[in-house]
Amino acid sequence: MLLKMKILLSTALVACTLISCIYCADVTIDETKWPELAPKYCNGSRQSPINIKTSAAKADSTLTEFTFTKYNDKSLLKEIVNTGKTIQVYFNSGAKISGGGLPEEYESLQFHLHWGNGSSVPGSEHTVDGKRYPMELHIVNKKSSLNLTEALKDPKGLAALGFFIEVRFSLCILFYILFNSLLRICVDRTKYYRYLGSLTTPACNEAVVWTVFKESIKVSKELIDLFSTMVHVNGSSSPLMTNVYRSIQVDQPVTTQSSSSSVPSASIALVIMALSLVVGKI
Repeated sequence: MLLKMKILLSTALVACTLISCIYCADVTIDETKWPELAPKYCNGSRQSPINIKTSAAKADSTLTEFTFTKYNDKSLLKEIVNTGKTIQVYFNSGAKISGGGLPEEYESLQFHLHWGNGSSVPGSEHTVDGKRYPMELHIVNKKSSLNLTEALKDPKGLAALGFFIEVRFSLCILFYILFNSLLRICVDRTKYYRYLGSLTTPACNEAVVWTVFKESIKVSKELIDLFSTMVHVNGSSSPLMTNVYRSIQVDQPVTTQSSSSSVPSASIALVIMALSLVVGKI
């Protein structure tokens, strides 16, 4: 299974440029022009990403543990695409999330990444108390009861899970991958922030329930640096893809758990393993 995943995920850096319907606009345009490009939402009142002020986050007892369905399925990953704006990995049907204070079950569609320019120039979209992390991974989900067009019009039609990624100065990442335990060791998925926001690219639909996990995924500096030194916009002769993130938007009300929760399982270790293999086996 690992060999098959390595072959599949390594093709991400030479994949043809295809654009997801959620990321269909030309985000190479100066983001100050986005309100002109997509006036309905890009100048809206609940835009993402935001700076999360931990002292202002209010306790919410409804923010329970998530349930991840089919995230350990060996056929979870369907296709890797260089969109010209990020690296995006699509899921096969059947993967879902529920719980976590969400109004219903959500179907998992894809995950993608945001980064800056190497480990020294951070590029996470969200920040916490002003701190920007080197990278951020987003898992995008839609309400199971809606199609994508309908979900983009629903104030809670999409649910995005954000994981920060930062440097850990060791080789333990290889150990974690081999034992399928990276996420269980690095990220407590019961501890997170919640707010209502938007897509971070045009059309900036204000349709997203955001979950930003408190603990980060730890990887090597070399792995992070590969994104800004090896991933091109469209083919090796095109510019390198750097600073793949939107600037911070106006603050939104943020909630979090009222107390510590139980230790999480490693049900999305496959997704994190995919991240590591994409950049670690170029």
